[in-house]
Amino acid sequence: MLSYVLDRLKSSILVLFVVSIITFFVLMIIPGNPAQLILGTDATPEAIAELSSAMGLDKPLYQRYLSWLLDLFKLDMGKSYVYGESVTTLIGRSIPVTFSISIFAMAMAVFIAFLFGMLSAIKKNSIIDYFSRSLMQLGTAIPSFWIGMVLIVYFGVRLKVLPVSGFVPIDRGFADFMKSIFLPSLVLAIGEVGTLLRIVRSSMLDSLKQDYMDMARVKGLSAGTIYIKYALRGALTAPLTIIGMQLAKLAGGTTVVETIFALPGLGRLVLTAVEHRDIVLLQGLVMFITSTVVIVTLIVDILVMFLNPRIKSFHRGE
Repeated sequence: MLSYVLDRLKSSILVLFVVSIITFFVLMIIPGNPAQLILGTDATPEAIAELSSAMGLDKPLYQRYLSWLLDLFKLDMGKSYVYGESVTTLIGRSIPVTFSISIFAMAMAVFIAFLFGMLSAIKKNSIIDYFSRSLMQLGTAIPSFWIGMVLIVYFGVRLKVLPVSGFVPIDRGFADFMKSIFLPSLVLAIGEVGTLLRIVRSSMLDSLKQDYMDMARVKGLSAGTIYIKYALRGALTAPLTIIGMQLAKLAGGTTVVETIFALPGLGRLVLTAVEHRDIVLLQGLVMFITSTVVIVTLIVDILVMFLNPRIKSFHRGE
């Protein structure tokens, strides 16, 4: 088990290293002088040259990369051209917004997917199975921006029961915090529930066909014990992997939803960096988002190994 964790850790570090190289060199060879972007079109050549030298832009690319990489280890991602603030500060300010709506969205998606996925598999070809399959189609077919606009019009404009823009930190009141993240989280949950529900249903159907399910029934165990302790546990591997991928994707930034609901999250920050060609900010965001995805994936892989005896036995060499 330890060797598996170490192998995954080494591969994760390698991924981050490769991404850092690609991120730095690709963004640095994009046409345009960062000093020119900061000073504006009216800047003199002397001023541009002076700022370029101060920013180290006159040094060879490999020296700039090594300097940037060393700063990354110190959590110093540089200063944003657009905001005039530290990239680390900007990301730290945006994390609570994106992570709050992402985690709450996944909690809703997991609850709905497991509830209807299990019932759909247990009651195959019943009314609830047909309803669950319809829910899968709706979740994957309807665009998130359209769902967001409908929810804004209904709950924000017509009923006026929920805010349709902005973010309220949790320290300003839990009720207001939940109100500010409910609609964007619901939009994200609807977008993710279709895929997860399909995986849960499929995994449960496979689990119900296994020999150990017949043994559990022969022992006279209760239906709850059979379905929860045996069937669900045997069906967790694939859904957990999907949950990890979905959570990593959401935590990396939800640009469309954050734009619709005017949330100051990572997605909006990425959009601003791209629009204004803020290279320093974009480099920091890419590395942070990649790190988030890698860490979440690593945690999920370790959890799956613990829950699946076959994977654990394989890595023990049994």
